[in-house]
Amino acid sequence: MNIRVCPLCEADGGLLVFRNEELRIIQASEAGFPAFYRVVWNRHVAEFSELSPAEREVCMNAVVVVEQVLHAELQPTKINLAALGNMVAHLHWHVIARFDWDSHFPAPVWAAPQRPAEADRLAALAARCLQVNRRIAQTMAL
Repeated sequence: MNIRVCPLCEADGGLLVFRNEELRIIQASEAGFPAFYRVVWNRHVAEFSELSPAEREVCMNAVVVVEQVLHAELQPTKINLAALGNMVAHLHWHVIARFDWDSHFPAPVWAAPQRPAEADRLAALAARCLQVNRRIAQTMAL
């Protein structure tokens, strides 16, 4: 029998920003992308369609909160949303602030880099994410 352990059932999956009974929001540890967040459904389900209509609304409202906070705090060029789940079949949404100067823009973060990463800009962005984290937590707690 091949039993696979789900990494998102076993651990938060990054820096925990907010958690309630239904979901958690984490700042992912993705090199070169400090403004990379995930909304992770706490209960193990693989597909968005496995949620009830009310649960889907809760989940998408959290995605919207993260997107709105990233937009307001960081003014990115674009915000990418994705729910792939090919590597980890546990429902989670990627919410990623993208900038025209980032190493992969305009390609997806999973593609080959388009240019070298700019360490100074990444460090400044990472510092700004501390306020992003606080604001996400405050907004979700309302």
